[in-house]
Amino acid sequence: MVTRAALSSPPAAGWRWAVLGILIGAAAALSLFAPARWLAAALAQWSNGHLQLVNARGTIWNGTAGVVFSSGAGGAESISLPGMLGWTLRPRWGGMAVALDLPCCAAQPLQFKALPRPKGFELDWRDGQSRWPAAMLSGFGAPWNTLKPEGVLNIAMQAFVMRWNGPQLALAGRATLDAIDISSSLSTLRPMGSYHLALEGGPSPTLLLTTREGSLQLNGSGRWNGTALHFDGEASAASGREDALSNLLNIIGRREGARSLITLG
Repeated sequence: MVTRAALSSPPAAGWRWAVLGILIGAAAALSLFAPARWLAAALAQWSNGHLQLVNARGTIWNGTAGVVFSSGAGGAESISLPGMLGWTLRPRWGGMAVALDLPCCAAQPLQFKALPRPKGFELDWRDGQSRWPAAMLSGFGAPWNTLKPEGVLNIAMQAFVMRWNGPQLALAGRATLDAIDISSSLSTLRPMGSYHLALEGGPSPTLLLTTREGSLQLNGSGRWNGTALHFDGEASAASGREDALSNLLNIIGRREGARSLITLG
């Protein structure tokens, strides 16, 4: 004989499946509609406050925000890019495809794939070009907030890949930076010059700095060893520009006669 109690009590297994379905549905909805501010908070924490997304709207998968480069959490120097950043994140087999739409700085969206690795992750950039205001460097603190550079930074990447394996960073491909019509608050010369910086990846990545033109002559080379950059270069003034650049030369390196020696790492 089936009692009324038996009819009114669903099997325990049925309840477990129902709860599991609710939890899975809630997790999927939370992931799908996770607010963009969560991504902004994670990025600020990861960059120690140097890169911030402000007034983030949308979701972590499709969103917009203003971009601010800061000398750190609560830093005195903060530089905002003009306009808004739009982004899309799309899961792909083994990783994530990312597109960054920055009308201020790139004619086409900047795209890369983020791929997890056993002890780190990899960023595989699609070939592209972008154009950035040099003033944004002031947001990264010393020495840029002292130099207060102005001008344009043209960046181009070709088969460029960044691979983190624990604390080690390997670089492949090629990236170049052309700094055009650069000036500084430490000199009355405007502009001081234009410069080319080339990074060649591989087993022992190299960096080469040359002067295209200008009163301030910058040259040097360096190597990336996986955790740090060792760079040796020098700065000097073109003939007749020594007085106008003397203060700057005293600050950017170790003065040796007419030259200023620059050493990093």
